[in-house]
Amino acid sequence: MSQTVPCPALLIAAPASGQGKTTLVAALARYHRRRGLKVRVFKTGPDFIDPMIHQVASGAPVHQLDLWMVGDAQCRRLLYQAACEADLILVEGVMGLFDGDPSSADLAIRFGLPVAAVVDASAMAQTFGAVAHGLATYREDLPFAGVVANRIASEGHAAMLRDSLSPVLPWLGGIFRSAAVELPERHLGLHQAMDIADLEQRLDAAADLLAEAPLAQLPDAVLFYPPEALSPGPLLQGRRIAVARDKAFSFVYQANLELLEAMGAELTFFSPMTDNGLPEVDAVYLPGGYPELYLDELADNMAMKAWLRDHHRAGKPLVAECGGMLYLLESLAHRSGPARDMVGLVPATARLGEGLAGLGLQGAELPGGSLRGHTFHYAAFQREPPFSISAVKHPSGAPGEGVYRDRGLLASFVHWYFPSNPVAAAQLFLPQAAEAIQ
Repeated sequence: MSQTVPCPALLIAAPASGQGKTTLVAALARYHRRRGLKVRVFKTGPDFIDPMIHQVASGAPVHQLDLWMVGDAQCRRLLYQAACEADLILVEGVMGLFDGDPSSADLAIRFGLPVAAVVDASAMAQTFGAVAHGLATYREDLPFAGVVANRIASEGHAAMLRDSLSPVLPWLGGIFRSAAVELPERHLGLHQAMDIADLEQRLDAAADLLAEAPLAQLPDAVLFYPPEALSPGPLLQGRRIAVARDKAFSFVYQANLELLEAMGAELTFFSPMTDNGLPEVDAVYLPGGYPELYLDELADNMAMKAWLRDHHRAGKPLVAECGGMLYLLESLAHRSGPARDMVGLVPATARLGEGLAGLGLQGAELPGGSLRGHTFHYAAFQREPPFSISAVKHPSGAPGEGVYRDRGLLASFVHWYFPSNPVAAAQLFLPQAAEAIQ
């Protein structure tokens, strides 16, 4: 019988976005990895880009944790699996500590994860203590480990911040402001790991800044409890699924790929930017990414566009999420730039805007059942396709993103989290899958 497993663990949170959570988590992961420890990192919420950074820092796959989209059971399963193999578990929070429903605080409380709060103190003095006090005491049941001051200017500044803390609040250190560790950003967040040429040097520099901080010490162990086994069955046994993977299409949950393989699928990866076509496959998965940054490469690859049209014409499954859907439109434009012709399987056009056009957790009732996910995009339709159904926003219940269906094609701005309903996910790639378990 499975037993509880102890493992040192820490959740890094903040009072708001932009405080330095990603840099701090990546620095901790790199610091302990250099010490020879095995580190597993998780990201709270439906984020793709930060996990890419953490995977490079830790050398291990990174999964998302969210009590609604991922679910309590899957979160427990992922944490337990990590505890069984790791010397340290790090979890990066999302937005502010108490933001969202569910929030990072909800996750920390549910699994007993001690919280270390990082606060950008670059324009702050004694108010640092008030912010730390509020974070630590806002919820009585929150396991609070202490506070870190980020972007401090000097030793004197650090002393002022440390002295502002209540005696019962642990000081976990101060991180000096340094251009050598800052990570570049663009419209959907940080640059992808593959686009940061000196990422390794930045991670090592950030790890060096932590060497003398109390935060660098291993946190106390947390007990992780064994989950119920997940047995979706071989719903996709023997099926080959082509998954787009290049600079334009990289926003995919690791858990999605693992589930498809657990259900028996054979995954093969391809680049819509550079490949001319694929060997015979049963289905295609086009995840999200940055197609708007590579319009010319995608538009000029006529062979790949023709191959996808032939695939669809044959009635084979084709699942497209956000950037993957944009690639399937008639045309796509980057802000004020000219529109380029895309694949043309979804009768619509879109353009990247200056502001957010969609953000938040959503779910939809699909033929195989309810499937959960999230949406985050700056692109907006100039001409909408005829949607089959609408997703529903969480927690408001308001109408969300449209879902377009045409034979085996399903396309939406929603990024689906397949483990939220393995049967519904399987049916996207093999319509008979749901019937097979009846």
